[in-house]
Amino acid sequence: MKEMVLKPSRHFQGTPVNTSYSSVHVPTNVYDKAPDVIKAIKWSEDLDPVFISNYQVDPSLSWQYFGSSHGFMRQYPAIQWKQEPVDLFDCRTRSWYIEAATSPKDIVVLVDFSGSMTGMRKEVARHVVSNILDTLSNNDYVNIFNFSEETSELVPCFRDLLVQANLGNVRELKMAMEDIETKDIANFTSALIKAFELLQVYREERQGARCNQAIMLVTDGVPYNFREIFEEYNWRKLPFMPVRVFTYLIGKEVADVKEVKWMACENQGYYVHLSTLAEVREQVLNYIPVMARPMVLNKTEHPIVWTPVYADVTDPKMTDWLWEVKECAEQKSRFESYRKNRQKFHSAEEQGRQYDQKLKRVQNQSGDSQEYQLMTSVSMPVFDRRENANITERVLVNEAYWVQRMRETRIANLLGVAGTDIPIQDIQKLMAPHMLGVNAYAFIVTNNGYVLIHPDLRPVFQGILKPSYNSVDMAEVELVDDNSLPREFSPELLAFRDAVINQTTGSAVLSIKYHYDDMKRVSRLKRRYSYAPIANTPFTLVVAIPEQYGMYRVHAVEEIRRSHAEGTSVTKYFKGKKWRIHPDWVYCKYLYDNEHPFESPEKELLHFLERTKQPGWKWPLKRSFPASDFITQSNTSDGKSDKTNKDSYFCGWVCGPGDRNLLLSLVFDAKVTEWFPKNVSQSSKEEKGPIDLLMILLPRKEFKQRFGITVSFVATRSGLTRWQDYPVSEEEASSEPHFSVLNKRAIDEVWYKRAVEQHFVDPDSYVYSVPFKGEYKNDSLVTASNAIFHTEGRRSAPAAVVGFQFRHSALYARFKNITSTCADSLSSCTRTCAPGKDLSCFALDNNGYVVVSTRSMNDTGMFFGDVKPDIMRQLVLEGVYNRIHIYDYQAVCFRPNEAAAQSSVPGPPPGPFRLFVWLMQAMVEKFMTFLSKISLKHLIWAYLPDYVRAFSSSDDDFESYENQDDSIGGSNTAHNDDSQVSMDEGSGGHGGGSSHHGGDMGNNKSPLNALLINRTRPQPCDQEVDLYLLQHQLITSDKGHKKNPYMMPSNHCIRPFVVQAITLSNLILVVVDDLCPDRGTMPTTLPPKGYDDDEEEDVEVGDLTVRPIEIDYNNTLACHKLRVVGELPRRNHGVCINSHPNENEITLCGRGSQLKPSHLLHITAVQLLFFLFVRTFGNSISHIIC
Repeated sequence: MKEMVLKPSRHFQGTPVNTSYSSVHVPTNVYDKAPDVIKAIKWSEDLDPVFISNYQVDPSLSWQYFGSSHGFMRQYPAIQWKQEPVDLFDCRTRSWYIEAATSPKDIVVLVDFSGSMTGMRKEVARHVVSNILDTLSNNDYVNIFNFSEETSELVPCFRDLLVQANLGNVRELKMAMEDIETKDIANFTSALIKAFELLQVYREERQGARCNQAIMLVTDGVPYNFREIFEEYNWRKLPFMPVRVFTYLIGKEVADVKEVKWMACENQGYYVHLSTLAEVREQVLNYIPVMARPMVLNKTEHPIVWTPVYADVTDPKMTDWLWEVKECAEQKSRFESYRKNRQKFHSAEEQGRQYDQKLKRVQNQSGDSQEYQLMTSVSMPVFDRRENANITERVLVNEAYWVQRMRETRIANLLGVAGTDIPIQDIQKLMAPHMLGVNAYAFIVTNNGYVLIHPDLRPVFQGILKPSYNSVDMAEVELVDDNSLPREFSPELLAFRDAVINQTTGSAVLSIKYHYDDMKRVSRLKRRYSYAPIANTPFTLVVAIPEQYGMYRVHAVEEIRRSHAEGTSVTKYFKGKKWRIHPDWVYCKYLYDNEHPFESPEKELLHFLERTKQPGWKWPLKRSFPASDFITQSNTSDGKSDKTNKDSYFCGWVCGPGDRNLLLSLVFDAKVTEWFPKNVSQSSKEEKGPIDLLMILLPRKEFKQRFGITVSFVATRSGLTRWQDYPVSEEEASSEPHFSVLNKRAIDEVWYKRAVEQHFVDPDSYVYSVPFKGEYKNDSLVTASNAIFHTEGRRSAPAAVVGFQFRHSALYARFKNITSTCADSLSSCTRTCAPGKDLSCFALDNNGYVVVSTRSMNDTGMFFGDVKPDIMRQLVLEGVYNRIHIYDYQAVCFRPNEAAAQSSVPGPPPGPFRLFVWLMQAMVEKFMTFLSKISLKHLIWAYLPDYVRAFSSSDDDFESYENQDDSIGGSNTAHNDDSQVSMDEGSGGHGGGSSHHGGDMGNNKSPLNALLINRTRPQPCDQEVDLYLLQHQLITSDKGHKKNPYMMPSNHCIRPFVVQAITLSNLILVVVDDLCPDRGTMPTTLPPKGYDDDEEEDVEVGDLTVRPIEIDYNNTLACHKLRVVGELPRRNHGVCINSHPNENEITLCGRGSQLKPSHLLHITAVQLLFFLFVRTFGNSISHIIC
């Protein structure tokens, strides 16, 4: 035991580490005092010099580790392992271990659910299947069959299929295991034949894993060994056996051990006897070293494996648990609110507030993915080089007597897997976003078609990992702008996808629609996609650039050395504190960043600018590290490489020699904008453009007071942001964080992207935006931005964006003043939007959101369809706004948690403690049923213990989200007339609004129903939403009054509004006659999706809404994808090693043995991994982008 000091490291995401040692994690299911575990931990200490040397030579390396087949993981640098609330981590179930230890595999699981598999045997069998599924990855294929007299697929829609073992399909299989009932007598013949025939089909005809195949038999006994079946299906080409058989014998007292073990031993498998839940995981994992034997015997090949994106140590099973915790916290809060003030709790205002909160929370599909350290890993197997070893094994003498004996036998042991992590944020920096430009991006696709990195990859909702977060297909994030139905991917997109997953090099142009700003806004454009494979990986890099303006970029640099030679210090361009640089971009950086801590990226930049003045400053070559022999390294005097030292640095990440363009561009931008924070009126008073006019007017006191200007800013293509503040009184000060806190990312800010797009509508216009409803406050600010393009001939590219922020209250007052009076020149003006008059005026942005309204400041940030649905419907019908249909294929919906009705206490996966929980739950439920029958719930509920109040649930007491307003994410199932409606439920359809907030509380049978929440389980689903985009071409159209809505007059209540464009902005003015009745319930027609104004076809629709709605497939998402889309093509990656002629000499097929491994090859494997493969990744990306 060693005591060590841990210090927080910025390189390791702030985790306290010690870089002089490694640490060991032993999972809870492994006995850490077992002799073989202790021995393996001891000899693995020899890895520390390798880890340390690797890190010294390449300090950009992330975590390095060795996962042992005994279950422990040695990790460098050393940390104190903490995982709250429960430690479920076992390195042998992580994808980097599984995929490196075994080649891809097709698995058929046969589960015996005959009448004898009841009670504990049934629960153990479920746990066995769950643990088998946990060991599968995206490159594996699986199906589960339950059999008694008949054999059938556990999931009916998986009939005659092996499905990819991604998180979505695995979740579907696990949920199906919860509903299995035992009955009849087991027909093993039917089950085994079904399994062998299905595997044969996938071996010869269909595309599965195309490598290993295995049958996992879970039973409490077999009548005989079924030799004839194996002879027919598995022994035709001996010694090669295409299918391995693994048997899991369930039960304490079983009589058929010999036959069950024979089935495994004679088919190159492994036999396990299980009687308790506690031993399941450890015994299930024994199949992995068996499947690794051909690879070990081969010895010469150490396959390199790259994983899909995953969330560090977080177990996907935590998703359901964390959601249950959230619901329990909500339940507790509701009870506390009820006990504090019952009258207020039942008030319509409070019910509406809680409904709005619930609606927002359930509809929130986004979350901060930074809570989870997303990464990919590269790993390789480590083999025991010995061919023979002495083992101690248990031998069955008769049906009830076992003895131990020692003998020498042939072995092929997997010692474990060595690997290292590559954080996704590091790969994103390699993609050189400053070179791609605004509204352009790069993403990476795996051999399965899933995205490793993509700007629209949203793996987190409400702080919880989504159930299928790492199996998002590229076809699900690149939405072609056509009229297709959900999951009807266009041929052009599929052809593009095929080229990408097959790692070809080429390009494609697609018309794309895309959402942004938390799926509240939409745009459409043509993108040019260029793609190329990343060498030595299963990944393909794709670069997406807007074809309209992304083909060129501004190249303007300030040579620092020349400035110094002329006597000018470039640091003078960065005086003061009113500037920021992009926090995620690398300008210059020390390799050993822990040795050089800086308070901020700005301090780091100034430090390097000062270093450029020093003699001997050199632009470093691009950040690369040649492979180095560990033995040579260890023979040096200090064990360190002479190629790097504590003061080594690099500038930029990818493009050499020494990617200095970003820093030089930043210095140039700082030079030309140096005047900005000082006095904006000094810019160019002789110019006459709107931007220059604004710069001249901003310093004037009366201008600032009149419009409430608080800050002006400029952001450039190099990531520089400058601003100037304008003093305001304490009463006028906004409670929002300062501009510099929220707006540091220059070209990645929404207002920057929108301004660049608006440039092609009107280059002199500004984009105005306000906070959305729910984010708006009385002191909120309006942001206005305008893009500056540099043009040379016909070529142009965005260079910067300028803008300002001002108080919305000032805009509101000014807007009311203008719209409440008539201009002096308009003698015929008799009606205005003044308070008490019969008109309302609205300024809407280009996506249909209210920027300002004379009706109420509360309209600000609302979608106009929620404020005036009949008028918005007519605006779409007339073509003012184009309705764009967006599909969200990463959504999460909430299904009734049927398990919660029986056991709603969140807790760890099934174990001995679960039995106590189930018993207590049963007692609680019986007690609550009794209370409901005697109608005393309302009298004593508030006095029940916290445990009962927080966690009790009953099917009779509450509804599920599935029966709520469809907009909350449930299915389209109609309400049951006899159901009790709780506070959560809305009474409307898809567009249900606040008028139904509380439901009818008076109709509840008991006050208890208003308190209980609906217990749900998050499930992957598809959602759809209509978003809206202003049709700018109509503003300048030469159509007559009958065609152009901007020229059409109002027509009493037939067309009770007029619309006009607001010049030099992205806004339109809509004036509505309030005397006309709301026509929201009248039949109305809208143009169809993908509307072309030359077409005459109309489609009837309901209320317009921008709330996502679940697409009802009348099936689970996993089943629908198989039934309608089928499995999209994928490419098998890597070497398949599934057999070896010497494997028949290995007779071990039951209990494990204690072996002392040789670790020389282990060290060699780790060294090869870190030096040969990790570093080629960055070089490949550099070559493609540069």
